[in-house]
Amino acid sequence: MAAHFAFGPQEDDPIIKHRLLTRVTTTRGEPPLKRLQKKFLSLVAELEKEGDNLRDCERLHRAFLQEMTTFELPLFKSRAAVAANRREKEGFNELQQAALRQIEQARADIEDLKKQLEESRIERQHKEECEAIRKLVALQPPRSETQKTITALEKEIAALEAENAAAIRTVDLRKKQFSLLLHVVDELQSTIEDEQRIVADELRALAGDGRDCPEDGGSGGPDAMAVD
Repeated sequence: MAAHFAFGPQEDDPIIKHRLLTRVTTTRGEPPLKRLQKKFLSLVAELEKEGDNLRDCERLHRAFLQEMTTFELPLFKSRAAVAANRREKEGFNELQQAALRQIEQARADIEDLKKQLEESRIERQHKEECEAIRKLVALQPPRSETQKTITALEKEIAALEAENAAAIRTVDLRKKQFSLLLHVVDELQSTIEDEQRIVADELRALAGDGRDCPEDGGSGGPDAMAVD
């Protein structure tokens, strides 16, 4: 359910300001400033009259002074309240400044703590790594056994290098032998080709002689028959 107010939020400030100036605290009754004005006007009107009205003037003067005192009393209270509010505001400002300084100090402390936390984390990580390395080292065999293993491996490496050198020499020898074999094969092939060429030439020469002999016999026969 929505709340209903006699005045809207925008009308509150002018009303409060008017009430502070006129010392009106409620919307009912005559304002104190208006009552003081009436007392003053009554006193002035009585003073302007002619005749024996001294007692009335004194009575109205006392009434005006009393109304003035009544009107000033809230002013004094308001002045004291304003001074107290100013002192309280100054105190609040000092508290605010102190709070801001504390906040800045807290932020600086937080940053320092973050750095310390990061350094502690890195240090812890290094300790854990060192502990892991220490455990790995503890799992390794003693130095004497490791040295023996190294010596044995060095001997094995030396033997393998010797075998490798011997294999290289054998391979070089086999290369040389294979080159020599290829050279001999080339020479043998050349010799065979030369012999085959010579035999072929001889066969062609023999074949040529055979063809020449039948041709001579055929030419001499008809001549002889013709002589007879």
